[in-house]
Amino acid sequence: MKNNLSIRKILQSKKRIPALLFMFFLIIINGQSGPDFEILADKAFLKLYQNSDECINYTQGILVSDQNLEHKIILQNIISQAFAMKGDYVQSVNIFAQKEEAVQRNSLSYFMQIFSDYNLSDQYQNLGLYNQSTRIISMLLSDQKLLTNNDPKLRITIAKLYQLQALNSGINKNYPAALKDLDKSDQYLSNKNEENKIIVAENKIFRSFYLLKQNKLTEYKEVIENVISDLENQKNKPFLLSLAYENLSQYYFVNQDYKTCIEKLNVGLSLVHELPFNNVKIKIYESLSKAYYAIHEDYKYNYYNQLYHNLKAQTDSSSREGIRYIVKLVETNQNKSLEFQKQEFLRSFWPFIISLSLIITALFSFFLIVKNKNKDLKKQFDFFEKQISQKSQLSYDDTLLNKTTIPEKKASINKISREKEEEILQKLEEFEKSDRYLNKNMSLSLLSSQMGVNTKYLSEIINTNKEKNFNGYINKLRINHIAKLLRNNPVFLNYKVSYLAEYSGFSSHSTFTTVFKSVTGMSPNTYIQEISKSKII
Repeated sequence: MKNNLSIRKILQSKKRIPALLFMFFLIIINGQSGPDFEILADKAFLKLYQNSDECINYTQGILVSDQNLEHKIILQNIISQAFAMKGDYVQSVNIFAQKEEAVQRNSLSYFMQIFSDYNLSDQYQNLGLYNQSTRIISMLLSDQKLLTNNDPKLRITIAKLYQLQALNSGINKNYPAALKDLDKSDQYLSNKNEENKIIVAENKIFRSFYLLKQNKLTEYKEVIENVISDLENQKNKPFLLSLAYENLSQYYFVNQDYKTCIEKLNVGLSLVHELPFNNVKIKIYESLSKAYYAIHEDYKYNYYNQLYHNLKAQTDSSSREGIRYIVKLVETNQNKSLEFQKQEFLRSFWPFIISLSLIITALFSFFLIVKNKNKDLKKQFDFFEKQISQKSQLSYDDTLLNKTTIPEKKASINKISREKEEEILQKLEEFEKSDRYLNKNMSLSLLSSQMGVNTKYLSEIINTNKEKNFNGYINKLRINHIAKLLRNNPVFLNYKVSYLAEYSGFSSHSTFTTVFKSVTGMSPNTYIQEISKSKII
């Protein structure tokens, strides 16, 4: 309305404005319109769940023509998510890095500071750095100013934060906590735009998965069938619908109805077969290979198993590069922040430093002249000089904190405090309760990154408290896990040893067999025979 009144006044003015200048003015007015951008951004977010490549092209088109800094950050976040959904984590982090390099945090609005932190926690979650993601989310959700804010943009960001927290809880198999976080996420959502509707649907899919994991089958079926029905009616979110069908297939797999399981998986695959949603394809390929293996269709098992491993290897490689990239990026930004703080400190105290330097110089000269005449003055000078030296040292230590603390860590690397040891042991206990050790790429450096712990500390704690080196520790966890599955889940007794080796995270059949025997005292085949005999008896 205000834009139209402004245009009407221009047209009624006696002054003549060239047509091109008027059009330029009109473009500026429209380009700054908040609602117009919200509509475009919402459409871009919808395309995120329709076709990643189309979303990237569409959003980049908006990005080129929009000079608003905050708009650019929101659009870059959408493009970054699109690359992540393709499994291209390097490009995802690269887009995120462009935003990080472009702005200083203190120049952003409160909303954009919160949104920027959410974006970083989302990047960590995508790359499997769950502890880092959780730390950021916990810090943000402890802010009452944020939780009580009625700004629609902040409310949907809070909903996303609770959703991420639920996913991180689910990774650690804390399903009750995950469900509570999804309930909190829903409280901040509405149905006013596509972004809100999509997050509502995502929450339903995640909720059904956690209900299934708790064997709450009646509630699970109601939620997953409801969300599938809603998505089928909309027919414009293939990613979500495919994910929902993959979720439903697990119900039939658990109940050994492999035919229906395969039917649901094929429906899900048909929705994304020609689309670049590689992450959901990986889940479907893996589930199909398991289902076909269970019904002894070796050809289709090998076919989907090969598709799964090829695509998984590709995304795993990208994930490893993404982790290295984001760790380097965060370290660089921390150093930049320290340097910026140092410069600000020097700039604000520069007049004081000059005055203090002049005073010190004058005093120093004065005391040099009279020190031989008066011993008392000499003592005062020595004392004053000592105080100045201590103050300078403190200032130096505060300004260059990183540089002064690094040698201390190296010097005391073998002297871990009792509190630190207990903290690392607690994190190892949480790790052992998850199944992240089944990841083929699990390494000491990756685990230390996920835990946010010094690599040498972690290695020393494992050697001391677990009585094994890192590889021995991980291998024992894997063998104990697969042994438990063989004992408790009859389906695994039908699998080949080569599949059990892959499932457990081992690189080869022979390594698996060797480690299995060293841990259990018998070969995998012997163990399976013993378990099978006990089942018959």
